[in-house]
Amino acid sequence: MTTAFYTHPECQRHDMGDWHPESPARLQAIEDQLIASRIDPYIERRIAPPASIEALRRIHTANAIALVRDHVEGLAVSGETYYPLDADTLLNSHSWQAALHAAGAAIAATDAVISGEIDNAFCSIRPPGHHARPSAPMGFCLFNNVAIAARHALEVHGLERIAIIDFDVHHGNGTQEAFAQEERIMMVSFFQHPFFPFCGAEASLSHSVNVPVPAYTNGAAVRQLVEEKWLPALHAFRPQLIYISAGFDAHREDDMGQMGLVEADYAWMTQQIMAVARQYARGRIVSCLEGGYALSALGRSVVAHLKVLAELD
Repeated sequence: MTTAFYTHPECQRHDMGDWHPESPARLQAIEDQLIASRIDPYIERRIAPPASIEALRRIHTANAIALVRDHVEGLAVSGETYYPLDADTLLNSHSWQAALHAAGAAIAATDAVISGEIDNAFCSIRPPGHHARPSAPMGFCLFNNVAIAARHALEVHGLERIAIIDFDVHHGNGTQEAFAQEERIMMVSFFQHPFFPFCGAEASLSHSVNVPVPAYTNGAAVRQLVEEKWLPALHAFRPQLIYISAGFDAHREDDMGQMGLVEADYAWMTQQIMAVARQYARGRIVSCLEGGYALSALGRSVVAHLKVLAELD
């Protein structure tokens, strides 16, 4: 297997303050664990290009794009360090470029897996994306990286069936909103509920399987819902490409949520996803970092995920 690892230095320069859990240290923790695990030689490192404005516009309104770009430009004029879009989502002088390269990583990985240049990819990127609504940033997220890339796969490459699998502790509300009327996209997820963003527990659409779970749900329960709910839907849908919104904040060490997953659970889920991808999608997977804020647990979980993607176990 050829597994590519996409990132860009600008993704570590986006900063929302020393107090903020979505920090540059997250990507450094992943880098540290890659070195410690000695798997770096087995993945192909690639620098993420920036996404085009045209690509962003396939998902986001002109106003949502301008909100980020113009306020970042305004920081240079005001001399302020940060601009708060909301209480949890701030901009600094690098946020625009970081957001472009985060979305660009997902698009470049999409192009590479569809062309057969690589088998699969992991995008070590920030800001994350799955809360970003078409009309506005939200919940640490500026642009919806996975949604932008999936729309690119539909419109540029002509794919007809794409699955988005979201295992973050929070519901990917922005992704669901972006594709609510798009039956070529199937979204499957679990998420702690009730919990931010306090939605997703309503009846799923015909092309989505979103499973709310209570706090303290452990790995055994998650494995059961994957087998009973996710996998039958994915097999019926027969996706030609799979995206993973890879949030690792359902880990038992992560204080951002109250779930009980460990590295072995993330590895097991990745194995199940890879089996579906092999059967219907020529193995094509693009995984993009979402949450995960306990730094050691994040790094270890990403390595467990990558080991399966690269078939190193």
